[in-house]
Amino acid sequence: MKSGLLGKGWPPALACLLLSGCISAPGFREQGERAEAGDHLQCVPYARLHSSVKLYGDAYTWWQKAAGRFARGTRPREGAVMVLNNYAGPERAHVAVVRKIVSPREVRIDHANWFDDGAIYVNDPVIDVSDENNWSSVRVWNIRTGAWGGRVYPVQGFIGPDGSDLSVPVASASQDGAANLVAYLNSLSNTVGAPS
Repeated sequence: MKSGLLGKGWPPALACLLLSGCISAPGFREQGERAEAGDHLQCVPYARLHSSVKLYGDAYTWWQKAAGRFARGTRPREGAVMVLNNYAGPERAHVAVVRKIVSPREVRIDHANWFDDGAIYVNDPVIDVSDENNWSSVRVWNIRTGAWGGRVYPVQGFIGPDGSDLSVPVASASQDGAANLVAYLNSLSNTVGAPS
């Protein structure tokens, strides 16, 4: 027995058009607004779907998996994926897509499952609260209380977006850290004098 729109004889193009309204689009939500009921994703598939960073696996593995595949850095860029690491234990992380740079110390993010409720949150404010203004620690707006969250979250860094120049490479203590830095510097030298 067929079910759903296609099972009822709906042409595939019409079914896609009707379902396209289920996807969030920039500018359709207010600051820190929760998306519609019925939207339900974990942070990883949401970040993958709404960014150019196509990684798989738990959020705490994304930083390592991005090495050599995507630009990584310490400063946010629109479209980059912010990785909050060790926020609820060593193998717990959260990923979110940077929607907009508001100021040198504030961004807006889109993300899912922040309150462990499966909800999608768009245009959610995040502020850099690190002493060095280096985005190593942040606070996230709490839409439930209408105030900045009381907890400070460690930021591992920002991944992507594709082809972006995250001008501050992140050093790594691992063996691939030096190779990543060399690859990054080589990519810069390959673009010097190239037509734009």
